[in-house]
Amino acid sequence: MVALRRLGAMVLTLVISSFVIFAGMYAAPGDPVAFLIGNPENMTPERIAAVRAEYHLDQPFLSQYLIWAKDLLHGDAGSSFVYQQSVTDLLGSRLPVTLSLVAYAGVLFVVIGVLLGVVSALRKGTAVDALITGVTTFATSIPNFVVAVVLISVFAVKLRWFSVSGPGEGFLGRIHHLTLPAIALALGAIAVVSRVTRQTMVEQQSLDHVEAARSYGLTSRKTVVRHVLRNSLGPIVTMCGLILAGMLAGTVVVEGVFGLNGIGSLLVEAINTHDFPVVQAILLYMVIAYMVVTVLVDLIYPLLDARVSARSGS
Repeated sequence: MVALRRLGAMVLTLVISSFVIFAGMYAAPGDPVAFLIGNPENMTPERIAAVRAEYHLDQPFLSQYLIWAKDLLHGDAGSSFVYQQSVTDLLGSRLPVTLSLVAYAGVLFVVIGVLLGVVSALRKGTAVDALITGVTTFATSIPNFVVAVVLISVFAVKLRWFSVSGPGEGFLGRIHHLTLPAIALALGAIAVVSRVTRQTMVEQQSLDHVEAARSYGLTSRKTVVRHVLRNSLGPIVTMCGLILAGMLAGTVVVEGVFGLNGIGSLLVEAINTHDFPVVQAILLYMVIAYMVVTVLVDLIYPLLDARVSARSGS
């Protein structure tokens, strides 16, 4: 029953999101016909009418939406106004760069963020704790594009340790080229995960069962691993999942600064050129990606927290 309600909520969210996205493009200023025809000399009344009919722009708003939604259900996201090719193929060619960037940034913010949070929690009240808390608080206030510009200026232009743009060739080449973009994308997330990890672990350390484990002679390391960190994984994984789901939106800025031909830079380009089918598809896929990640987090959370599993079973 719970699964059916969750599935129904997902479908409803997807329908509402698709309608809002389509309505936003419909209400956007500018006529896409002008971009489709191109040369002003070709904008005869007959040509304009033919283009409107070809792309269903001569039909009412609701009819246009239903046609678009029906095509989506059949796997057809339309054709790009600018590139004159299938939107699905266009996104498929750009997706590997974005997925590589998000995956790299995900590894960075999970590993570094959790590590800093653990150290800060175990050194609570010390100078180390104050330093980590101060640095992470400062990091959350810096926009991605500022971090990106600083990284390029220092490590790419001045020190010449990294390339300024491009995704690189081969696995090692791609890792090298995506290091600076991944750091720029992950820095704020590292700070958030670190603070969540610290807060959760500090709360766990004050619970009775942790004190009991210590009184029974369990070593500090085993107490932290078995009782503190393990019981803190639920909130940490939830936060990491939500951050990862929202990172696709963050790629818009980072890919633009570093000149990466991914989904984020394509979205900006499509907005500037009124390439509505591409904009609609990218935004909808971002919504779907967010929903998928949140569902995965909901499925994983009970496996990490026995209390949630017990409540679900009862």
